Amino acid sequence: MSNKEVKAALKSARDAIRNKEYKEALKHCKAVLKQEKNNYNAWVFIGLAAAELEQPDQAKGAYKKAAELEPGQLLAWQGLANLYEKTNHADAREDLVNVYQKLLELYESTDKQKWCEVCKKLVELYYQEKKFLQVARSWHRLIKTRQEEGADNNELHQLWQRLVQLLAECVHLQDNETQQLLLGAFEQAVSSSDPIPSEDHQKLYREFIQCLSKFPHEFPRLKKACEDMMVLYPSVSYPLEVLCLHFIQSDSFTDEAVDCCHKLLDIDSRSGPALIGLGIRSLQEKKYEDAFRNLTEGLQQISHCSTGWRYLGETQLKMHKFKEAVHSFNQAIKTLGHLNEPSSSKQQRNLAYCFKAEALIKIPGTESAEEAINCLDQVLDRNNDPKLIALKGQAFLNKGLANEALKIAEDLKLAHPELAKAHYLEGLIYYTQKNYNQAKESFQKAIEKEAEVADFHFSLGLTYWFMSEETRRDKTKALTQFLKAAKLDNYLGNAFHYLGQYYRDIAGDKNRALGCYKKAFEKDRMDGEAGAAVVDLSTELGDLETALAVLTEVTERSSTGRAKWAWLRRGLYYLRAGQHSEAVADLQAALRADPKDSNCWESLGDAYLSRGGYTTALKSFRKSQELNPKSIYSIYKAAAIEQILGKYKNAIAEYQHILKKSKDYVPALKGLGECYLMMAKSALADYLDGKALDYIEQSLTFLARAAKHCPEVSCLWKLLGDACSSVCVISPSKVNVNILGFLIGQNVDKCVLKKTDLLSLGGRCYGRGLKLMSSPNMWCDLGINYYHQAQHLTATGSNKNEISELLEKSVQCLKKAVRLENKNRLYWNALGVVASCKGVGNYALAQHCFIKSIQAEQINVVAWTNLGVLYLTSGNIEQAHEAFKVAQSLEPSYLTCWIGQALIAETVGSYETMDLFRHTTELSMHTEGAKGYAYWVCSTLQDKTNRNTELYRYNILQMNAIVAAQVALTKYTERIQNDACAFTMLGYLNEYLQLKKQAADAYQRAVLLLKNSEDKDKYNIAMRNYGRSLCAVDHCDASQAYLSTLLTEFDDIVGIAQAYFKKGLFQESQKAYERALSLADCEQDKACILTALAIMEYKQNQVDAAKTLLFKCSMLQEPNIESLKALCTLGLIKQDATLATAALKELLKHRERKDNVYETCLLTSAVYALQGRNIAVQRQVSKAIHSNPADPGLWSLLSQLVPRYTPKNAKGGAIGGTVAHILGLNHGKKALLNTAVNQLALGCHIAEDEKNNALKNIQKAAHLSPDDPTAWAVLLAACHAENTVVCLRNTHPRRTNLEKMFVATISAKTKEKNFPSSHAQLLEEWSLFQAITGLSETGKTLEAEALCTKGLKHFPEQPTLYLLLRQVQCKSLLQSHKELPDAILEELRKAVMSNSTSVTAWHWLAQVYQCQGMMVAAEMCYRKSLQLASQQGNWNGKLSSLLRLAKLALEICMANISNDHWQSLVQEATMEALKLSLCPVGVLLQALLQYNRKMGSRETRRMLERVVYQLGYPETVVSVARWYLLRHLYAKDDYELIDVLIGNAKANGDVRTLELDKKLSAATSS
Repeated sequence: MSNKEVKAALKSARDAIRNKEYKEALKHCKAVLKQEKNNYNAWVFIGLAAAELEQPDQAKGAYKKAAELEPGQLLAWQGLANLYEKTNHADAREDLVNVYQKLLELYESTDKQKWCEVCKKLVELYYQEKKFLQVARSWHRLIKTRQEEGADNNELHQLWQRLVQLLAECVHLQDNETQQLLLGAFEQAVSSSDPIPSEDHQKLYREFIQCLSKFPHEFPRLKKACEDMMVLYPSVSYPLEVLCLHFIQSDSFTDEAVDCCHKLLDIDSRSGPALIGLGIRSLQEKKYEDAFRNLTEGLQQISHCSTGWRYLGETQLKMHKFKEAVHSFNQAIKTLGHLNEPSSSKQQRNLAYCFKAEALIKIPGTESAEEAINCLDQVLDRNNDPKLIALKGQAFLNKGLANEALKIAEDLKLAHPELAKAHYLEGLIYYTQKNYNQAKESFQKAIEKEAEVADFHFSLGLTYWFMSEETRRDKTKALTQFLKAAKLDNYLGNAFHYLGQYYRDIAGDKNRALGCYKKAFEKDRMDGEAGAAVVDLSTELGDLETALAVLTEVTERSSTGRAKWAWLRRGLYYLRAGQHSEAVADLQAALRADPKDSNCWESLGDAYLSRGGYTTALKSFRKSQELNPKSIYSIYKAAAIEQILGKYKNAIAEYQHILKKSKDYVPALKGLGECYLMMAKSALADYLDGKALDYIEQSLTFLARAAKHCPEVSCLWKLLGDACSSVCVISPSKVNVNILGFLIGQNVDKCVLKKTDLLSLGGRCYGRGLKLMSSPNMWCDLGINYYHQAQHLTATGSNKNEISELLEKSVQCLKKAVRLENKNRLYWNALGVVASCKGVGNYALAQHCFIKSIQAEQINVVAWTNLGVLYLTSGNIEQAHEAFKVAQSLEPSYLTCWIGQALIAETVGSYETMDLFRHTTELSMHTEGAKGYAYWVCSTLQDKTNRNTELYRYNILQMNAIVAAQVALTKYTERIQNDACAFTMLGYLNEYLQLKKQAADAYQRAVLLLKNSEDKDKYNIAMRNYGRSLCAVDHCDASQAYLSTLLTEFDDIVGIAQAYFKKGLFQESQKAYERALSLADCEQDKACILTALAIMEYKQNQVDAAKTLLFKCSMLQEPNIESLKALCTLGLIKQDATLATAALKELLKHRERKDNVYETCLLTSAVYALQGRNIAVQRQVSKAIHSNPADPGLWSLLSQLVPRYTPKNAKGGAIGGTVAHILGLNHGKKALLNTAVNQLALGCHIAEDEKNNALKNIQKAAHLSPDDPTAWAVLLAACHAENTVVCLRNTHPRRTNLEKMFVATISAKTKEKNFPSSHAQLLEEWSLFQAITGLSETGKTLEAEALCTKGLKHFPEQPTLYLLLRQVQCKSLLQSHKELPDAILEELRKAVMSNSTSVTAWHWLAQVYQCQGMMVAAEMCYRKSLQLASQQGNWNGKLSSLLRLAKLALEICMANISNDHWQSLVQEATMEALKLSLCPVGVLLQALLQYNRKMGSRETRRMLERVVYQLGYPETVVSVARWYLLRHLYAKDDYELIDVLIGNAKANGDVRTLELDKKLSAATSS
């Protein structure tokens, strides 16, 4: 290639680069280089193109080659510079520096501007590499060049300022030359700044001074710069701040420094450096308070001043604020750690560590001692100062290492015998070891060496204080040392503390002691003992304000869990002052400090109690008792609170606990008496008089013991009076109370008092209390007691003079109470009651008293009621009504005013009377209200014409009036036992409630009360009632009761006829009935008597005569319902469907009567059952329920009939039993049993429903009726069913070994219950069969066989037992699967033939044949059982036979025996079963048949899935279907459906299917 071609190629390369065709350029350049290897331009173009193509190595090589060829040319060096600038590697930076230096050489003579640009780039590179000296030198060359070129002052200022920025960042990394260049740059920048003064100039000056402050050796230069700046900017504080900080850090605080600080404060009053500086000067002058204040304020402004923190720590150390001092020294050390001058800060750090160790030694505790040792170890490595070693010895001593401390002391004494600290350390060691004599000598030597140390004198004073008996008695030596210590160190609070203790306990000078304690507490606010002493002494001296001020100050600044003494004392102060909420808050704070203080818990309990917080107070006293079990006070207060809260039994237990510790503790005895008295009053309010008497006796016992120990306490006598007087409402016949002989002045332990004597004793007790302390309350109680005595004597018919005398005393006592306190409504009311009684009869005084009571308190319901009663007895009905109305408005729930209104309504004949009396019984129990309501209920019941009225349904039925009246009247007769009318009404109500025995008892009481009465008519009525009730309970004395009457009344003659009938005297009964028939006036009475005669004929087996009499009843003009019922029943008994149906038709003509719905429904159902219409039986009861849904008897009847006649509807029967149990008490017990029977038929067990199942319900029934053998029989069946389910689920049975117990129980209960012999035998036989079956199924063959043998002895004619015996005996043979001889098979067939009507017997024989492989014979047996079940109408038997037959055929099919007969048999049997019921087992058997036919077909999967995923199917059935479905799906490789099925199995806990899945999965994968 020619030269021309080379130039053309280079031109083409340049054009390609210009067009950014870099690869093309490379081709041209390479072509040139083939011709000319050293062509400079070609190499430059290659470098440029390669760089653009991001090939840095090739570009770098090309540029370097070009630079080597022509070092003086710029292009290659510029290319290298651009390349290196793009590359951010350390090697590239070094090469770039060389390139820049080369460019500077080339540009220096050619292009100054380019030179300056490259120079700046070079400086930036040096700056990045932290080469500050090269930065400074290069920048100086730049400034010099610009000066030579005539740059203006502003540009030069900018250049100097830029140099400052470059060098000012890392001053601590620079050498001296660089630092000087920096300071020179600052000076040039400051001097070249324009204008002056200005903000920029001020800022630059500040930065210059800040830079100078970093160089301690440049202080003259710094001082001059600061002075110059102050001249220019006199109001700027910064120069002075810098100077102050320099003085502070240099530890040379001269007068010049103080002047500087004052000048700074003139400019800025809160300047941190100035305040710190003045604080240091105050510390030097021992003005510690000023020093502390100034240093603290200063450090708030500049917290980074390490010297300031150290001086603050020294100040706090002098002021004995050791913990704060440690914090300050820590701050100093922390701040020093952030400084960049380790050499200058090392000495400061060591000093801080020394002071910190000294402060830590003053803080008790091993942690502080350990930290002090660590601090000293850091210093002692470099400084073996003996004083520091002595401090380390003190630290060891504080840590409990006395031996190490003693060794240090001995070493110091040898090495430095003049060192006072060594002797002081030795003294401290001896003092700790209580070797006071040697300690005294050591402290004295220390004082000889250095007498002006307060700690030495204080320690010597402490040694004297505890030294010996002599010094303990004479504390003057200690006093001298404490005074010297306090004089030397005014902040030594402990010295003032002991001085205060000396003046208080020894000198007895409380004022001086208070002063010393105040001083001690001022110096050490953590000295709780001194603070407590200040408060206690101030309180003793009467200065409560000072005490409260101290406590408030301490509590306000104390944190949680601190200053317990202050919180406790202030809490007690508030408690005494009656500020209960504040007391609670403070005592809670005290407990946060010490939760284990039992006394504090007691005080908190008192505070809660004072403000009415009984529950929280009780918890506090319980906590105190827990912490201090010996504290009787806590137990007593807890018991007292339980008593206040009405938890008397708990309170009694607490009081008894106290008496175990201190048997004569009077407050506990009093508390027990009060508790029993309150419980007695509560029992009286509930009309539990017997219980109340027991409580009164207990109360009197404990109160008498208390009064015997403290007879001077009047409240005990008042309580005794209250206890004695509380028997006033109890019947005298019940009151026989044991009391201590001490109360009646007899020297015996116990004596029994009647009501009269007890009331009299109560009066004497009140009198004894009045002698001790006269109070209006006790005068009132005494007056009421006299009134009760008079009332009691009046009731017993005693001497009228005595009664008048007692009433006069009562009036005088109550007047005395009124005179003493005439504003008390209770006293006026009591006086009014006494004045209005019959013995006094002063109605004007009574009216005046009630009005005065109302005036004393406007809301006075009792007085208004009593005023109403007064008006009512006086005949002023309108005024009485108004008074009662006011009382009702004041308190609508007050009972007595409602009784008053009811009496008014009764007087005026209002229809609301019964409602009002009922309302009184709803509010509470009262004798007047109870008797009034019972009277109206009985009157309403006696009126037989009102049964269908709305008023009767509401008042009697809806309001449950009979039960309510019976309960109220029962309580009434318990309290008032001489009211024959009340007993008669009670008997009448008991008869209505079918409480026959209780009715007889009530009538008997009425007879006894009327026996000596002059009114013989009432007596005859009572005897008639009594006789009727005795007849109802089949009592043999019923006839005697009737014979006591004149036997002239129709009812009496009918009654004695019935009594004779009950007694079995049919001839006498017949004669009486015939006599009554002659006296009967109406057709209904005649019909009833004829019916009774018919029943009597039937009893004598004269059925035809009975029919004739009953037909005669039906021929009357007014047919009798009862006779029709009897006729229908007779037809049912004799299985005469025609007679029963005809009688029923006549009976159904009288459907309008609602009181015989149950009997009519029962008879109708029985007739349907006799006709064989089982479904009609259930439907009849269902219809009756639909018409009468609130009748529990009908629901109970439904639950009873369903299992027998329509067992497939057992679910409905169970619901019926549940509803009957909810609706009615009378049917509830039987309904539970029926519910359980239905649930057994339904198969409801615990595994399906834990709360509602047969076992749970029959357990409840057995609990409610433990004497009912039927309940035990059903319980036996339920346990057997549960054990069967457990067996099916392959789990452990929980109810075993119960069969024999159930059999024995049922046998015993049937004998106790006097069941009919046939019924009892059936029940015993059935339970025996069930027990034998249960034992056999659980593998207890021997026990089952023994029970069979035993049963056969009792029931030898029972073939079922014989069959069971054969089943038990053959069970082991059948399980062995051995072939049985023909003789045995024939014997088994004979056993079944003896029970040929038993479906289950044929089932068992079929199983025997099946085990022997005799499948056709088994089929015949199942067909025989199916035929029997169909004939008997046994639905369960039919279904069971069909399913068993289908299962037999399916097993043969699955054994791969090819015979269409068996397949069609499966299909036929299951179809018939499904017609009877949608039976899951039938569906399963069909699915398995399909599986056996075509395992892989889609129909197989569909039928199995129908079983698996159908809701409500039993899990036992579903589990089998799931197992076969899984095998089908694996055969079809349908893994998606397999996953769904396995998920279903896991959800239902089907372990068997999951195990099969594992096996099939493993087989598939292998």
